Amino acid sequence: MPSITALKPLPDEAPVRQAAAALASERAIGDGKVVRSTVTPSPAAGDPVLAIERVSLSFGGVVALADIDLEVAPREIRAVIGPNGAGKSSLLNVITGLYKPDRGRVWLDGKSFVQTPTARLARLGIARTFQNLALFKGLSVHDNVVMGLSSEIRSGFLGQIIGSPRARREEQRHRAAADEIIAFLHLGEVVERPAGGLPYGIQKRVELARALVARPRVLLLDEPMAGMTLTEKRELTGFIRTARDTYGTAIVLIEHDIGVVMGLSDRVAVLDYGRKIADGKPDEIRANQEVIDAYLGVAHDEEAGAAADGF
Repeated sequence: MPSITALKPLPDEAPVRQAAAALASERAIGDGKVVRSTVTPSPAAGDPVLAIERVSLSFGGVVALADIDLEVAPREIRAVIGPNGAGKSSLLNVITGLYKPDRGRVWLDGKSFVQTPTARLARLGIARTFQNLALFKGLSVHDNVVMGLSSEIRSGFLGQIIGSPRARREEQRHRAAADEIIAFLHLGEVVERPAGGLPYGIQKRVELARALVARPRVLLLDEPMAGMTLTEKRELTGFIRTARDTYGTAIVLIEHDIGVVMGLSDRVAVLDYGRKIADGKPDEIRANQEVIDAYLGVAHDEEAGAAADGF
C-alpha cells in the first residue's frame, strides 16, 4: 500500500466548520504571502498543462465565477477549495465543457478553447471523477475499467461484432491496460464482481481506475473522499499521490477535507462566492486571514480564534 505522508484527515461531519477550525488553528504556519490577481507561476519546469484565463460565469443574476485565473503544472496536485457554493464544481464544469463561460478561455497543452469540446475530452488527455458515483453497477470491475478506454476504439462497430483481427488486437490491448491499473489500485480480488455490490470505498477506487486507465494528462477529482471512512481516505490519498508519481498525471482536486488537501496538494486555490481569494502553497493558505474568514464567516482575528476554540 502506498505510504501516506503528512496527512491529517478530519472527521466527516460538518466538513466546512471543521475546515474552518483547522485553518484557524494553524494560522501561525507559513509566511502568509499569497499570490492573487494573476495566474500563479508553475512550480515545475515547462508550460502549464492546464490554464484557466479570466473565466467568468453567471446564471441569471447569480455570479458563479468571476475572472478566475488558474494554472496547473505538469505532475502537480492542484487543490481548489472553498465553502459550499463557492464555484468549485462550476469551475470543473467549465474545464470539461459542460458550461460555456461568459468570458475567458481554457488552455490545454497550449491549445485555447472558449468551450472545451466534451466529445474530445479523453483524446485531449482529460479524465474526471464525480461527486456521485457514475459506475455501471451491473458490470464487473474489469468491464467498468475497460469503459475508460472507449474513446480509443478504432475498429468500428461491425469489426467488433464479427471479431476482426484489428478488433481482437484492440481488445487485447485494452484488457492489458485495464489489468495493469486494476493491479496498481489493488482491485484484483474483486475484478470479476459487479461494481454495484462492492463497498462504497472500493467503488470509489474503481471509478479512479476507470479515469486513470487511459493515462490522462490531467485528472479532475470532484470530492473523491466524500462519504469515506478515515481508513478509506488514507488509502485513496496514497493511491492518488502514487498515480501522480507513477504516471506523471497532473491532478486538480476539489475536496472539503482540509486535512487531506493540506497533506496531498502542491498548491491550493481558494474560491469564495465565485472569486479567487487566495492561491499558494498549503502553509501559506493555512496562514491567510481572508481564507479563515471565508470559512468561519467572520472578519476579525479575535472572532476567528474564538470560533475555532468553540469547535
